Amino acid sequence: MSKILLKNVRLSFPSVFQRAVFDGQEGKYEATFLIPKEDKKLKAQLDAAIDEAIKAAGIKVASDKLCLKDGDESDYDGYEGTWSLKAANSKRPTVIDRDKSPIVEGDEKLYAGCYVNAVVDLWVQNNRFGKRVNANLYGIQFVKDGEAFGAGPVNVFDDFDDLDSDGDDGSDDDLGL
Repeated sequence: MSKILLKNVRLSFPSVFQRAVFDGQEGKYEATFLIPKEDKKLKAQLDAAIDEAIKAAGIKVASDKLCLKDGDESDYDGYEGTWSLKAANSKRPTVIDRDKSPIVEGDEKLYAGCYVNAVVDLWVQNNRFGKRVNANLYGIQFVKDGEAFGAGPVNVFDDFDDLDSDGDDGSDDDLGL
C-alpha cells in the first residue's frame, strides 16, 4: 500500500459518517476531492502512483476508468480548474479536526466545499466488474471553511408571519385558508 496525502483540497460529495446510498442500495463511505490544476506536484505524484499500480497489475486500463478525472469535463459546481479524485472504503474513515480531535457528524464541520487533507491509496480492480484504478479512503482532516457547493439551505424565514401573543395560533382560519 502506498499512501498518498492530499493536502488542502476541496471536499465534494462527502459520505464519511454514513455509507452512501444509490438506488436504495447501501454503498461505501466515500468522498471526492478537488485538486487545483496548479498543484502540479500532487498531480505528478498521483499520475506516477496510477502508472505504478497499473504496471504492477500487468493490465491495461482505459483512461475513462481512472479514479482521477478532469474537473473541467464535469458539470458539477466548483469542479472547473481542478482534478477530481473519488475515494471510498467499506470501513468508516478517520475524520479529524485541525488539532487531530475526532469530528462526528453532529459537529456539521465537514461539508461539500470545505478544505481538507485526505489520506488515500490507489489500487487496480481487475475482475468481472471490469478493469479500473480506484482509490481507498483512509482519513480526512478538516483544514478550513470554503464556499459551500450547491444552493445551500433555503431561507423560508420571511415566508412566515409573526404570530402575536393574543391567541393567534396560525390555524387555517388565521391564515385565510
